[in-house]
Amino acid sequence: MKKHNFSAGPCILPQEVLQQASEAILNFNNDDLSLIEISHRSKPFMDVMEKAISLVKELLEVPKEYSVMFLQGGASLEFLMVPFNLMKKGGKAAYTNTGAWAKKAITEAKDLGEVVIVGDSSDKNYNYIPKGYEIPMDVDYFHCTSNNTIYGTQMKEFPSTPALLVCDMSSDIFSRTIDVSKFDLIYAGAQKNMGPAGTTLVIVKNKILGNNGRKIPTMLDYNTHISKDSMFNTPPVFAIYVSMLTLQWLKDKGGVQWIEKINQKKADLLYREIDRNPLFEGAANKEDRSNMNVTFLLKDNSKEEQFNKMWTNAGINGIKGHRSVGGYRASMYNALPIESVQVLVDIMRKLEQN
Repeated sequence: MKKHNFSAGPCILPQEVLQQASEAILNFNNDDLSLIEISHRSKPFMDVMEKAISLVKELLEVPKEYSVMFLQGGASLEFLMVPFNLMKKGGKAAYTNTGAWAKKAITEAKDLGEVVIVGDSSDKNYNYIPKGYEIPMDVDYFHCTSNNTIYGTQMKEFPSTPALLVCDMSSDIFSRTIDVSKFDLIYAGAQKNMGPAGTTLVIVKNKILGNNGRKIPTMLDYNTHISKDSMFNTPPVFAIYVSMLTLQWLKDKGGVQWIEKINQKKADLLYREIDRNPLFEGAANKEDRSNMNVTFLLKDNSKEEQFNKMWTNAGINGIKGHRSVGGYRASMYNALPIESVQVLVDIMRKLEQN
């Protein structure tokens, strides 16, 4: 049976990418060596790193004055690296609190300086994106999270601010067009739209670094990794290689503009059924609904066992909602085909008919 993988992350990847990656594990570049046993300093892997960075720049149209890095530690380490590199000693930063990951980012920043919460949706269990907030003029940077995987909300617009603009785009980067020049720093864990867990993409405007007067631990200093081309220590070769393959897949298919249209069709298909079907309701505020993570609830709990059996028998995987929200969560990252969304919609309709 074909599996329909709605997992929130690590998530579905293109089948052709998985096939290429599996072959590289056994025999990379026809050298009779595995990708994961060759030197990261060897030319074959240096070519991989160079191509991965080049694809990021091409797909997102990254301006020349920015650096692109593949690092380790996930977005969780970026929660700490951002304030270390951008917050002045005794400085201040502004954050929006829009979910679990934003909250963790705030916690890390508070250890290094003052944090001002300018927008907070915790009062309604993070089911909306705060709007109309003011960002203080005296902050060193403003940090936001573009998409919230647990609660199913997504920023549709980003604020204009004289402060440095920093965004965690872990769960929706490469899913829609963005203007990188409006951001000073973007970071994203790979395990949603790029590749497997193990590497983190960082895009940063060069001139904003090294100006905060703070002593930064070597490993946490972005300039360390820029100067060594993401090779300061042994990089996660497999995660970067699969990310390169995935980005090449995206380019070959038509790029970010192409996938944005596909993602919108997938989201429209599922949200229409949630709003039409009397057995279901959406968990997130309508105007803030995420195209990546669709959260919804079954109104009649007595039908839960039947619904769970139906989607399980259809080969659907990973739609159980996070414990903090309950219900269901269909994560529809780039590699999920619209046919899988149609399977879920058909089951929801069958439940209604029954």
